[in-house]
Amino acid sequence: MTRYMLSVHTADGAPRVPPSAEEMQHSWQQIGALEAEMKSSGAWVFSGRLHEPETATVVRVDNGDILTTDGPFVETREHLGGFYIINAEDLDAALAWASKVTRIIGAPIEVWPFADFADEPRG
Repeated sequence: MTRYMLSVHTADGAPRVPPSAEEMQHSWQQIGALEAEMKSSGAWVFSGRLHEPETATVVRVDNGDILTTDGPFVETREHLGGFYIINAEDLDAALAWASKVTRIIGAPIEVWPFADFADEPRG
């Protein structure tokens, strides 16, 4: 099994009609059902929804000093809104899960495989 990150992207200022309370409840039910399906199949590792980008803090080193600045690191309209970490047999299986997620939430999903450091030479 390979571990993948399914990252959920959102865009600031994109025209969006706020969902009604019923629509939000339906969406959360669909997400809950999808996560239950992921768990029962052994794919689900964990997931998380992130706060808005202005809540991020960037930590960096500059001439040996540690600096912290308000985030996000990348100045862009699009940002990471949340993610799933899953186990999948291959990219096609990971893409199938991403397809289910994007159908429910309506946001683009980026699929990234984790690097397997055991196969890389060291030192």
